[in-house]
Amino acid sequence: MKLPFRGVKNFLTLVVLYTAFSFCANTVLSEDNNFSILEEFKVGEMKKLILHESPKAVSEEVFYNSNNDPISLKSFSGRLTLVNFWATWCAPCLEEMPSLSDLQKIKGSEKFNVVTIATMRNSPKSVENFFNKNSIDNLTKYQDPKGKLARSLKIAGLPLTILLNKDNQEVARFIGDADWSSPYALKLIEKATEIDLKN
Repeated sequence: MKLPFRGVKNFLTLVVLYTAFSFCANTVLSEDNNFSILEEFKVGEMKKLILHESPKAVSEEVFYNSNNDPISLKSFSGRLTLVNFWATWCAPCLEEMPSLSDLQKIKGSEKFNVVTIATMRNSPKSVENFFNKNSIDNLTKYQDPKGKLARSLKIAGLPLTILLNKDNQEVARFIGDADWSSPYALKLIEKATEIDLKN
């Protein structure tokens, strides 16, 4: 059936409007979802990653670097940061740590960083010895000696890892240990970094 000129014009206008609306709707949806896109990358051990519906503000409680200078999580703003809480007396933590070092070697950049914080009772000497024994020389030896930062973040067990976006907000957390240098973890971090750069 041949449409009159006015009908064709109206039809084309509707097509253009529908296409524009669909584009805008998809853009808004992707902006609302942000890191929820990572759901499809939760494979293998990464299935245990808990993604938050919306980013959460983090504590400004201080912890300390190897020179005993106070520092806060906001110091890591500007890039995606994986923050791991561990202890020298925690067997799963010790097993996990080399993979965190490997993750930093593979993915560490101005866009992504791994931070490990020994929380509660860990002598600087024991942390130093563990790093030396395992040839970990690319992670800073941060400490939270009284567990104040860990408690402020409601960390009840170790190891526990949180993922901070470049705006220093918690977007996900992982309870327990994992192989952070596995193909599944590397793919997830790669995608998370990509999302963080777009936001």
